[in-house]
Amino acid sequence: MKRFNALNDYLKTRFGKKMYKLAVDGGFSCPNRDGTKGTGSCIFCSVSGSGDFAEHGEDIKVQLENARKRIENKLPPDCGFIAYFQSFTNTYAPVEILRSLFESALDTEGIDALSVATRPDCINEENVRLLSELNAKKPVFVELGLQTSNEDTARYINRCYPNSDFTKAVRLLRENGLEVIVHMIIGLPGETENDILNTVKFISSHDVQGVKLQLLHVLKSTRLAETGFTPLEKDEYYELLGKCLEHLRPDIIIHRLTGDGDKRQLIAPLWSGDKHRVLNGFMRYMDEHDIIQGSKYR
Repeated sequence: MKRFNALNDYLKTRFGKKMYKLAVDGGFSCPNRDGTKGTGSCIFCSVSGSGDFAEHGEDIKVQLENARKRIENKLPPDCGFIAYFQSFTNTYAPVEILRSLFESALDTEGIDALSVATRPDCINEENVRLLSELNAKKPVFVELGLQTSNEDTARYINRCYPNSDFTKAVRLLRENGLEVIVHMIIGLPGETENDILNTVKFISSHDVQGVKLQLLHVLKSTRLAETGFTPLEKDEYYELLGKCLEHLRPDIIIHRLTGDGDKRQLIAPLWSGDKHRVLNGFMRYMDEHDIIQGSKYR
């Protein structure tokens, strides 16, 4: 039984083959790191700007090739690749720089699409025109880091932009034909079940096509690590994650159900380090509790 709209199914239908993301680092920063809007970054963000598994280096084509080589022994003979600009804020630069990096990625042999992770407050008409132009050549996905719709939580985690920026960014991207994926974190400090479900409802009220649901985990050298924060237990996460799926708009594609930090940097929860076991356990939980995406959507 199909319990949620899985990314793998969507990509196979759209591209006609198994697709893999190759994560790269475009050398960007963030406006809440460099003093433009704040300093110190979001409290959960690692020194690599949430790009712990991304390649690094000056040449994007070399990064993509190195990323492909890392997984080539696991690849089926007929598969495709998405160039994923993951680290930091990947529209936080002049459009000429963005064009050079994104075109280089899309021109790399074997790359079928582009995925750009960024912040809503770093979306503007100029860079959206570029993304729309590239989208006419190969599919472009734009990932927006919302994390929460609770403005008090947003201030606590040092997000440094209001929800209205998210709404404006989604509208601008959709008006230009770009698919939008939203990042949401489950288990942020002080958030109740009601806060979490309000974020799900906020996301569902926007014209977005995908969502990444992320467990909050604590990594070394983050501001969150300094607070002594205790993250969710596995059973708590399963329960909240199941409720999120039930209240999420049923057509939205699920790009992620959890997250696994670099094990060398992971402080807690240690159970999150075995991503396959976590996902398999949640699949059983969905069956046992008859979880179906959108079953409680209003």
